[in-house]
Amino acid sequence: MWSKEVIDMIIRGIGETLYMSVFGTFFGYVLGLPWGTVLAVTDQDGIRPNRIVYRVLDVITNIMRSIPFLILLILIIPFTRLLVGKSYGSTATIVPLVVSAAPFIGRMVESSLKEVDKGVIEAAQSMGASTMQIILRVMLTEARVSLVMGAAICFGTILGYSAMAGTVGGGGLGDIAIRYGYHRWQADIMIVTVVLLVILVQIFQFAGMKIAAKLDKRK
Repeated sequence: MWSKEVIDMIIRGIGETLYMSVFGTFFGYVLGLPWGTVLAVTDQDGIRPNRIVYRVLDVITNIMRSIPFLILLILIIPFTRLLVGKSYGSTATIVPLVVSAAPFIGRMVESSLKEVDKGVIEAAQSMGASTMQIILRVMLTEARVSLVMGAAICFGTILGYSAMAGTVGGGGLGDIAIRYGYHRWQADIMIVTVVLLVILVQIFQFAGMKIAAKLDKRK
């Protein structure tokens, strides 16, 4: 049962899962970080209130977050095929992972930035700091601990999404669990893939919490 081919397959599955999760998280933040920043800045209590911009982004965020990942995965197959030339495999799965993660990350970033002490922001404004300076040097800097913790949570969520993609040939440990653990009734492979997924999530969660603790000046 546990031949070299099976072990090599699981090792390859771990690599594919990390590949999808890391790049999905990275590109999710490329979109989600500015997305959440604009939400925080244009809110009625933000440093540059803009009701129209906020409402539009808020509605888009809520709609996209309401779509289950598996449905979104299938829904944007034409878009995925347009970008990467195919709709299956680990590289193709990154596209729906990013689309799904971006609004989730945006909302978490917005929440983190809103936790920044308003007194610090007002002090920066009184010293003549520009909007961009306040965002970069005050808001993002002061919220770094919360942002790092949020990144760890987001990575775990995206890793879970990557496993779901196995139902449609997305690759990685989720694909192995479906093909061998479900379709072929090999419970031992199913259990191993689940344990590996849990371990991966715990490792990155632990690393994120450690980094956040080191960045926290209050300790």
